[in-house]
Amino acid sequence: MAADDVFHHVGELTGLTAYDAAGEKIGSVEQAYLDNETGRAEWVTVKTGMFGMKESFVPLSGATRDANGLQFPHAKELVKDAPRMDADEHLDVAQEQELYDHYGLTRPAGRSGGTPGMSPAPGNAAREGKDTTMARDTASGNGAQGRTDTAKAATPPATGRGDEEMVRSEERLRVGTEEHESGRARLRKIVVTENVTTTVPITHEEVRIVREPIKPGDKTIGRAPMGNAETEMILHAEEAVVRKEAVAVERVRMETEKVTEQKEVSADVRKEQVEFDAPGQDDRRRGGGRGPSH
Repeated sequence: MAADDVFHHVGELTGLTAYDAAGEKIGSVEQAYLDNETGRAEWVTVKTGMFGMKESFVPLSGATRDANGLQFPHAKELVKDAPRMDADEHLDVAQEQELYDHYGLTRPAGRSGGTPGMSPAPGNAAREGKDTTMARDTASGNGAQGRTDTAKAATPPATGRGDEEMVRSEERLRVGTEEHESGRARLRKIVVTENVTTTVPITHEEVRIVREPIKPGDKTIGRAPMGNAETEMILHAEEAVVRKEAVAVERVRMETEKVTEQKEVSADVRKEQVEFDAPGQDDRRRGGGRGPSH
């Protein structure tokens, strides 16, 4: 359904709040585009994206008007993903066909089609602050040119049901751990000297005199001559002898174990605060944290 079947003036389109098929707010209607052959409004641009910095083309076919705004039979994401066109210039046939393909629509029959280099209709001057008139009056002078140029018109914004919104962000502190080299442990052995004292038993031989009387008739002993004589015997004694040898006494190795301790970590984080000024209100309100529930 073309816009002239729903609205009497193009000015009734601009400024409306646009909603998708599920009733979710898409953005605000900025401009209306007119078919120069029929003089009907066929497309509008809707501001979408963060803070309304992007304009997406939406076909008016199937759109309905209610007390809240303009509702389209398309999903919000489909509108946001529409092919990017320069909303300040005309739409040529190829660009318009690309938009129809994106929305799965068929380009209306009965058009000349294929005429390149179409220019915007005079009604586009409204974007620069000039007065706009009825949509048909704006496009009637160009209808004979056989082109699908569209005209842009603007009026003071109409009141809609949705408030403008923005996304508030803040930084969250996420603390983790990472392992790094804190030092090196070395295992080595060195030779040191210490004095060791021990006790060992040793023996030695000493001489003692044993006297035995000779019994009468002992024939083993002959007649002993009188005179000087001597005899000798060898004495033996033990002495301490020290020897040293290397003996393995133990195996030594290094191991690690993890020890957990609690450590406090602090850092500066940023967050956004929202302020607003409203006419008739003297105070500027600032808010953080979660926004109000709707």
